[in-house]
Amino acid sequence: MLNIDLTGKRALVAGVADDAGFGFAIAKALAEAGASVSVGTWPPALNIFMNLLERGRLDESRKLCSGQLLQFEKIYPLDAAYDTLADAPEDILAAKRYKETGDFSIDGLARRMEADFGKGSLDIVIHSLANAPEVKKPLLKTSRAGYLAAISVSAYSLVSMVSRLAPLMRPGGSFLSLTYMASERVIPGYGGGMSSAKAALESDTRVLAFEAGRKYGIRVNTISAGPLASRAASAIGIIGKMVEYCAENSPLTEPLHADEVGKVAAFLSSPLATGITGAVVFVDKGFHSMGMALQDPPPQD
Repeated sequence: MLNIDLTGKRALVAGVADDAGFGFAIAKALAEAGASVSVGTWPPALNIFMNLLERGRLDESRKLCSGQLLQFEKIYPLDAAYDTLADAPEDILAAKRYKETGDFSIDGLARRMEADFGKGSLDIVIHSLANAPEVKKPLLKTSRAGYLAAISVSAYSLVSMVSRLAPLMRPGGSFLSLTYMASERVIPGYGGGMSSAKAALESDTRVLAFEAGRKYGIRVNTISAGPLASRAASAIGIIGKMVEYCAENSPLTEPLHADEVGKVAAFLSSPLATGITGAVVFVDKGFHSMGMALQDPPPQD
C-alpha cells in the first residue's frame, strides 16, 4: 500500500492567518502525513491569529485523525511585499502591528528559519500568498500601482522565496504555490491585475522548476484550485457567485472543499511525486475541462 509519509520532513506554509483557507488546509494535510509545520502570517493578522489559537477558537479545525491538535512548530511574521526589511517604507515600519514583530520580510523569514533550524533542515515550502488592492476594479481601471502590487505579492514573492529558502532545503525538496484559472481565461470581476499575476506565477513556476531544479535539486509546482469562499477570497466581492457557477457547470457538481486541495498538496510535496515538477495541477472538480456552460441545471441522477 502506498502512503503519503512525510515523517521527519519540515514544512513552511506561507499565508496562514485563520482556519478557512487553502493554506490552513494544506498545513493540516502535511501534519496528517507526519510533517512538522511552521507558518508565515501577515503581521496585521498575526495577533488575531495567535489569540484564536491561544483561546482554543481553532481547536475543532485543528483536530487531526489521531485526535491530537495540529501544532505549529513556529509562527513567523511575513509580509511578502518586502524582500528585505530595508525595502519597507517608514510608515509600515512604524505601524503598531509591524514594529514589534522584528524582521517580517522574506529575507527575515529565511534568516529566522536558518537560526532556528540550520541549513539543510527544510523540505517543503507552500506559497499561499496573493493580494491585489484593486481586485474589484476591471483591468481597464486598474492603476499602475495596483497592478504592480498584485504582481509583487502574488507572483514575484515566489521568486524571492525560492531564492532565499532553497539554500536551506534538503535535496528533493518541494515548492508549491496556488494559482487560479483566471491566468488563462477571462473571469469577469477577478480584476486589479490578479489574472496577470496568476499568469506570471505559472510562467515563473516553469522557469523556477528548471533553474532551482538544476541548482538545488528541488521541485516547483503549482495547484490551480477552484474558487473557495474563504475569508481572504471575500475581498473579490463575487466569490459566492464564482463558487455557485463552477459547481453548476463542472463535471463533479459539489463545491470544492479546502481539504481536497490540501491532500493534493501533500501528495505533490511527498516522495511519491518526485517525477513531477514545473506542472500546473488542476484541483477544481474538472471545471477547467469544460468548453461551454450548461443552459439547464445538471441532472440529479
